[in-house]
Amino acid sequence: MIGRAGLVLAGLLAVGSMANGQTVAERLNDYPTAARADYVFGCMAANGQERDILLKCACSIDHIATILTYDQYVEAETVLSMQLTGGERMSIFRTAAMAKEIVANLRRAQAEAEILCFQQ
Repeated sequence: MIGRAGLVLAGLLAVGSMANGQTVAERLNDYPTAARADYVFGCMAANGQERDILLKCACSIDHIATILTYDQYVEAETVLSMQLTGGERMSIFRTAAMAKEIVANLRRAQAEAEILCFQQ
């Protein structure tokens, strides 16, 4: 028999469904494994190849995933990639307010993840 707390939790999870049809658990785990691994590899390349760095980098991408949806993460990574591309036509990715905001959201998520995962 499910107690009152169990019913409340089930209700919260049902209400927690996102407008796009995702549950809270699905939204928090919407990053493909390959994307998480790619982030961890890059993080370890920048910070060291030790096991404790692996754990900190994994913590970092997990925390970022709680802040940004995978689509937001991909969008920010795409903007960052385009900013590195030379040429006049790519300058929109370096100067547009929307592009700057997209990257700023990723940078804030990364900074928060660094505080939580690397400052232990």
